[in-house]
Order: sequence, then C-alpha cells, then structure tokens
Amino acid sequence: MNAALPPTDGDLNPSADTNFDEFSEFDLSAIFDELGLDAAQYLVEGGDWEQVVAAQQRNPDRVIVVNMGPTHPSTHGLLRLVLELDGETVLSLRPAIGYLHSGIEKTFEYRSWAQGPVVATRAQYVAGIFNEAVYSLAVDKLLGITDAIPERANVLRVLMMEVNRIASHLLAVGSGGMEIGATSVMEVCLRERERCLEFMEALSGLRMNNAYIRPGGVAIDLPADGLDRLRELTKQLRRNLPELAGFTLDNPIFKRRTQGVAYLDLTSCMALGVSGPTLRATGYPWDLRKTQPYCGYQDFEFNVCTADSADAYGRWVIRLGEMDESVRILEQCITRLEVTTGERHSIDHAEVGAFADLAVGADGQGQSFDQVRELWSSMESLIHHFKKASQGFKVPAGQVYQAIEAPGGELGCHMVSAGGTRPYRVHLRDPGFNHIQALPMMTEGGMLSDIVMAISSLDPVVGGVDR
Repeated sequence: MNAALPPTDGDLNPSADTNFDEFSEFDLSAIFDELGLDAAQYLVEGGDWEQVVAAQQRNPDRVIVVNMGPTHPSTHGLLRLVLELDGETVLSLRPAIGYLHSGIEKTFEYRSWAQGPVVATRAQYVAGIFNEAVYSLAVDKLLGITDAIPERANVLRVLMMEVNRIASHLLAVGSGGMEIGATSVMEVCLRERERCLEFMEALSGLRMNNAYIRPGGVAIDLPADGLDRLRELTKQLRRNLPELAGFTLDNPIFKRRTQGVAYLDLTSCMALGVSGPTLRATGYPWDLRKTQPYCGYQDFEFNVCTADSADAYGRWVIRLGEMDESVRILEQCITRLEVTTGERHSIDHAEVGAFADLAVGADGQGQSFDQVRELWSSMESLIHHFKKASQGFKVPAGQVYQAIEAPGGELGCHMVSAGGTRPYRVHLRDPGFNHIQALPMMTEGGMLSDIVMAISSLDPVVGGVDR
C-alpha cells in the first residue's frame, strides 16, 4: 500500500526541460521537488504509520492518495483501487482492473463449439456453471435446437445452476462477513458450501471448472444415488441456512456496518447497467428467470427477492432469501427428475448430442462401450469418430445474444458464427464488470472502512471482470 501527499494546488504539468532520467523509479520525492511540488511518499507496510500520521497532523488540509491493492478484499481476485482521502473520508475512487486478464474470449476462437464450455467455465470460477449455461444456450439458439432440448436435460441444467447459485452466494456472504470481523459467518458458509461442491463433484466429477452443461444438454445423467444425494443436500440446507440470518440480520454491530453503506438507487443502477441483487435491493423485481425465462424456469415456482434499502444490508438480505428460493427450486427438481427417469439428458443428434452424452463404463472406469462401439466396427467408423472428436460440428452463420440470471446479475453471451466448426467471436457480458464501475458512486463521500463492505455487497469475481 502506497501513500502520497500531493499539494492541493499548483501546476502538475512538468516543464519542457524536466529531465526524468535523473530520478530513480522509486524516487518520487525528487520528481516532486523538480516540479516544484511539496509532496511526500510513504511505503505503508507497518513501519512508518507514525510518520504518515505526523505529516497529516502538520498538514491537515492535504489529500492522501492511497493504492488499495492489488489485493482481493471480498473480490475473489486481484483488484486495485486508487483512493484520494481526506482523513478517512473517500474523495475519489478509481478502480484499476486487468490483473487477471486471461484472454478467454480470444481463446474461444481457437476451440471447437464443443470445447467452449471447458473454456467458459474458467472465466468466472466461483459460478462457472452459469458461464457454461449461457455459452451452451447461445449455441443451442444458433443451431435452432432450443425447443428440442429434452425436459430432463433442462431440469439437470436448472439443478446444477441452483446448486452453484447457493455455493456462490455462500462465498459472497461468508467473505463479506469475514471482512468486517464476523468470522463465524464464514465458517458456516464454508461448511454449507462444501456440501454443494461435494454434490457437484458427485454429479459432474469435478468440484469446479465442471464443463457439465454442453450444447444440446448436459454431459452425463444423474449417478445411481443422485436423487438420494439431492434429497440429503436439500434437507441439510433447509436446516442450516437459517443460521446465517441469526448471526447477522438482527446483530446491532452488523447492521451499523451495512445499513446505509454503499447506497445505490434505481436511477443509478439503470444508468450503470447494474443488475442482480444490487438492482433488486432498490425494490425493482428484475430477475431474468422470471422476465426472460430459459431452461424451463417458467415451470418452477419461486419468488423474486427484493428489498427497498438500496444498501449493503439489503443486498445481504436478498442473497439469504435467494438461497432459500434456490432450495425450493431444488426440491421441485427432485420431483421432475423422478418423473423423467430413463429419458435422454441430451439432444438426439448424431453430432451435437455426442458431445453432451457421456456415460461411464460398466466397470466404473472410462466411457461406456456403447458410445465408442464405432471405433471397433470399421476403419471408416474410426475415421468418422476421429473427425467428429477433433473438428466438431458446424454451426450456421449468424449471431445471437443470450442472457441468464447469474448469482451476481445479468450474465450475457454475444456469439457470432461464420458457419464453421469454431466461433468467429464470443463476448461474455459479466455483471461484475459493470458493478466495479459503480464503486465510485457508491463510496465517494463515505468512509474508508466502508469500501470493502461495498465491494463485498457487489460480489464481483475479478476473473469474470477481466476475462
């Protein structure tokens, strides 16, 4: 963390004869002297706080510039905030992103349509299932097979998204509580999140980066004990999630740290493209599962959680409520999965369905022999299988925009196809990118101690922000 004390007036433009080569990279004081500015720089690492305090006492009218980060306070990634402070009051906040840029959107252009979910899930690693879903739904729309997706495949998609929504909200709530000293909240959230991850691992084989939702359906059906595991998961969540509300909602210390903090009204949300719990905390019931349903969400009964405080406390209440509603959806999934037992979990298509139709062999290891039988029938079949696996299927030329309700808000995918076996362009509209832009409006004029709570209430995952 760096702190500097620039003057409140003076010309910041260097003269033409200023020679910056004379100064070392870290000798900012000499640079200020050359420019005729009265300034000081401190490397605040625990050793010179007394110098900072003494300097500010001598010059109480000076503005302190602080680099908060690069660090990850409740952001699940690296974020840098450049702050201008008057004492502990935030005068200016400038987010600096890009520390986790991975080039995922460009990588899509060099992968087949079937390989896309493996890439998409890594963009937003806390709620990767939703990236898989929005990508696969966009491909389905380009292929014109949205209405042909089997009911069981849609139910399994909803199942995994809601389990992942609970896991994501638990991490957001837990890290937010830990940032203000409520460590018991984090312990409870990690305990319940582990149950969700164990279920996802039992279903897809992985705790994260699942690549479970594919174009045309899902990768694999429920295991033999899948319904029993789901019943146990919903039972445990029903019993344990209320503990989080008991820790926080009526706690006077927690309420003082969150109520009235990071205020953002409806007009500001609309201007900045803010969605999800932050938008619904203004009282506006906008949830894409209801307003623009997909994957059969219109057939599920659940409520859209809202609040009217437009602050960090309201967003906290909404996330707790949404976890309860997600459990309610999971309980309906149990009934629907019982009814559709034995039905397909992917589209019946020779090429597209093959990449969304995996099964484990009878020995519990490797693929089912029925799915690789063509490898053994003839040389032509072997060649066909190789081409299908290496090149993939073609998608008609065109472009679509698909949006879904992710834990953080509207997650969109703008996809362009040139008619080949790979995307021409894929752009992910991560809600955290818009929310980071809202931080100055939420925090300027407030206290330094409220910044971390403001970030936590937005729940940005910087991997999705940077992509």
